[in-house]
Amino acid sequence: MIAGIFSRTYAAKGEAVFAAIKADDFSAAQLNLSSLGLESLPAALPEELLLKAKADAARHGVQLVGLSGTYNMAHPDAAYRAAQRGKFANVLRAARVMGIGVVTLCTGSRDPNNMWAHHAENNSAEAWRDFRAELDAVLKMADGLVLAIEPEPGNVVRDAKVARALLDDVKSPQLKIILDAANLLSPEALPRQHDIMAEAFELLGADVVQAHAKDIDAQGRVVAPGRGVVDLVTFVAGLKRAAFMGPLVAHGFEEADAKAAGIYLNRLLV
Repeated sequence: MIAGIFSRTYAAKGEAVFAAIKADDFSAAQLNLSSLGLESLPAALPEELLLKAKADAARHGVQLVGLSGTYNMAHPDAAYRAAQRGKFANVLRAARVMGIGVVTLCTGSRDPNNMWAHHAENNSAEAWRDFRAELDAVLKMADGLVLAIEPEPGNVVRDAKVARALLDDVKSPQLKIILDAANLLSPEALPRQHDIMAEAFELLGADVVQAHAKDIDAQGRVVAPGRGVVDLVTFVAGLKRAAFMGPLVAHGFEEADAKAAGIYLNRLLV
């Protein structure tokens, strides 16, 4: 495994972001196109900029292990979903130009303003129908790229069991999992975190393409890895038992904490 970080952790743009990532002891990045001065889902795609970023990342020794393509795939407005899907096509194109094999998705929420927020209708048949139609559409567009989803408590795919059911239903080698222990844990569930992690590895371990090293405090607020209550030592041990050899990517904290996070993750992975 290698230690990585979300590029958008940093205020820097372009080559400077890759220099900062390497300086903080990370060897990999999940890239958001906003780190190149573009929209996350851009309406236009300057290929020269993408090729320069690819070269800059390589020059600084930063592997580009994922590209963010998140949009609300369960949004209640079909026209909104279609418009975002059109821009998502540019993310797929960017991934191909830059040689990034994994594009990350958000399974969405019925909340029209926040794709990460819980909504009472997220568990409805209508939300599932709309999300599945969207997923089927983007899988057809992906053409060899891996699309990765993450169980999120506020999303349609809210936990490991729903994620497993989705994988079994879709049956596509292009659909894989991002596993984040913190996103499986509400504050109330923290005392059972080892059982919850064990279940997630049993259900999803063979399909994990990226892991996230998010940490939270007892109130559920995101903190830098190693400063919260998530047992990341047990989480990493589970990843190793599952023969996961991909990136462990940190995110959710302030840029000022990135150096300490890099040191912590590299020690954790020894």
